[in-house]
Amino acid sequence: MLESLVPEGLDQSALARLGLQRLLLLRALITIFSAVGVVIFQSLSSITVPASLIIALLLVIALSLGFGLWRLTVDTVISQRELFGHLLIDVVVLVVLLSNTGGASNPLISYLLVLLAITATILPRRFVYTFTLGGILIYSYFLLRDISSGHGMPMGSMDQDRIFELHLVGMWIIFSVSAVLISVFLTRMSAAIRDRELTLAEARENELRNEQLVAIGTLAAGTAHALGTPLSTMSVLLSELDNLDEEQLKASHIKEDISLLRQQVVRCKDSLNQLIRYYHKNNPAEEESLPLSDFASDISDYITNIHPSAKVNFVIETEADPVVISDQSVKHAVINIIENGIKAASQEVNISFKLSRNSQIEISIDDDGPGIPAKVMENMGEPFISTRKDSMGLGIFLANAAIQRIGGSIEMFNLKLGGALTLIRLPMVKIKEA
Repeated sequence: MLESLVPEGLDQSALARLGLQRLLLLRALITIFSAVGVVIFQSLSSITVPASLIIALLLVIALSLGFGLWRLTVDTVISQRELFGHLLIDVVVLVVLLSNTGGASNPLISYLLVLLAITATILPRRFVYTFTLGGILIYSYFLLRDISSGHGMPMGSMDQDRIFELHLVGMWIIFSVSAVLISVFLTRMSAAIRDRELTLAEARENELRNEQLVAIGTLAAGTAHALGTPLSTMSVLLSELDNLDEEQLKASHIKEDISLLRQQVVRCKDSLNQLIRYYHKNNPAEEESLPLSDFASDISDYITNIHPSAKVNFVIETEADPVVISDQSVKHAVINIIENGIKAASQEVNISFKLSRNSQIEISIDDDGPGIPAKVMENMGEPFISTRKDSMGLGIFLANAAIQRIGGSIEMFNLKLGGALTLIRLPMVKIKEA
């Protein structure tokens, strides 16, 4: 009951509006059941309820339901006092009905506890305590009226009258104790549930925000790492050009160097533009996807442009063309591993794309170099681990972080015949059927 009455992650205004919706629904249901009960009661009992009273009460309830439904269609905020006023409408209707149908001896008086429970779940404590005190006073009034006047009591002997009075007093005591317990414990429980839901909502928001920051941070670090190669090439070429005199600068091969410099500048701009586009897109946490053939083609084009002299063989070993997650951080991860293989290789690097037995996309990268040093193997995936003096040691760390973020994995092995093998496994994107 608490879970249904206390909605998740709503502010006070939205909670009041939802509380009014459920109160109107409950009022309509109780009215229907009560009308049916009155018809059955009058057919089985000699006590009759005036038809004019029933019609008047039904008219008041219908007007209150109409006003409440109209109020829900208006954009203005539903305050807590207004919601409490709607609850009091039910109390007034109940009091009028009890005044004419037995008072404290009418079991319908317990409906006050239902209204109190609703008040305790959707309104602050000051309203709950007010309703509790008012409910006990209403019950006490009917009890004293019935005992003093004998209204609603069965005619019998003195002992029977005494027993019935004790029965009414006992019902009053149970009602009062129940009202106090509801106002204290149910209020605290509903407050605890709201606090828990608020904490969970904040935790979910923080988790989403952290995922976005991690994704952007990983891509930024990967972009910085990717800029290292073209910037190093530019630095070497500029140093060579700076040592040439005017006559040497007129040589024809200098134009090739300048063209290469321009290519590296374009490559740097492209990397930065990719980072900017990723940051400014509507949902940075949304994953991009590409067919495997396009994904492999993008990586092949990048490696060919950046390392034109390297012998790198790309092979796609599957006839199917599954869809793979292909945001820039994943591409950087694969490229970083390939570049490590190029730098370590003696002659060539072989890269193959295929589907594994467990329906994952497997990218294998093997080179014919000396293999992975023991120091790197022992600390695989940790930052600042490198055997080269000109490297920050972030390549494998960033690659591992990017691949694990999308549910993939990276494994590295030293081959018996020499060289190293890296297996990158990426999850396939499930295409939704139209």
